[in-house]
Amino acid sequence: MSRSDTQREYSAAGYDLRPLGDQRIAELAGSLSADEREILLQKGTERAFCGAFYNQKEPGRYTCRLCGLPLFSSMAKFDSGTGWPSFFEPVDQAHIREERDTSGGRIRTEILCRRCGSHLGHVFNDGPEPTGLRYCLNSAALRFHANGTTLPAESHPVATRVAYFAGGCFWGVEDRFQQVPGVVDAVSGYQGGHLPDPDYRRVCNGDTGHAESVRVTFDAGRVTYRQLLQVFFELHDPTQVNRQGPDVGAQYRSAVFPIDDSQRAEAKAFLSEMQQSERFRGRSIATTIEPVGVFYEAEEYHQDYHARHGGSCAIPSTLA
Repeated sequence: MSRSDTQREYSAAGYDLRPLGDQRIAELAGSLSADEREILLQKGTERAFCGAFYNQKEPGRYTCRLCGLPLFSSMAKFDSGTGWPSFFEPVDQAHIREERDTSGGRIRTEILCRRCGSHLGHVFNDGPEPTGLRYCLNSAALRFHANGTTLPAESHPVATRVAYFAGGCFWGVEDRFQQVPGVVDAVSGYQGGHLPDPDYRRVCNGDTGHAESVRVTFDAGRVTYRQLLQVFFELHDPTQVNRQGPDVGAQYRSAVFPIDDSQRAEAKAFLSEMQQSERFRGRSIATTIEPVGVFYEAEEYHQDYHARHGGSCAIPSTLA
């Protein structure tokens, strides 16, 4: 998903990045020592060569001391000679927030935990390849988990499921699903055809049987499959046969590709309900329920098309 970091609710690895509220931060802060509170909440700095991890060489992962969000890996750790734990890159750039820091009469770039806002340290442009960056951390801002140990619940990604929908040009379908709260990612692709490894040109020829579809990865704790079906029915006209507006061809058909019996039963019941609703009185729903088959990701230039080109489709009202 190519939304800007400030817009992203989830990282690429599926971690929930929504800011914690003041009440939750206060609850978590109750377990901090005085020194940790000074550093994480009041932007303090521990003395060089005094932190627990500045010389830590054991393989493992470093998470935020306050909220548990994974931040750095030992694979990116190096000895900077500064006396503070140093890394050349985070595990995911989206897990870090950067802010301009002018305190002490210097201009620096402060780094904070994206989820809880805790002060971590600063980043400098004097690190090693491949990034050339030095993320300089306070040991007190981190927790270390050796390889082979189980991460605590707060350091796990959210439980996700996937769903597949085809409803016209995948640019707009992908864009709208990306805006739905609880959707972790949406990827454009081809599905429902007979030709292995199809490309856009062959699909447009209409001889592969594929539909332009979108794979939706969603946080099952925030949004349900039925709610995604509702969004799907709002973002396109399910009564059109092999087309959506000016886009004509079987590749633009309306289709749902359930991944299991549960989704199949729910999709079938939903379509039946919609067909009997006042909205579709006198009109036949053309949406088909098809075997999930193989989903082939579309070419890179099709991914996040609206986000990359500055356009966007309005999110359906169902979950706005």
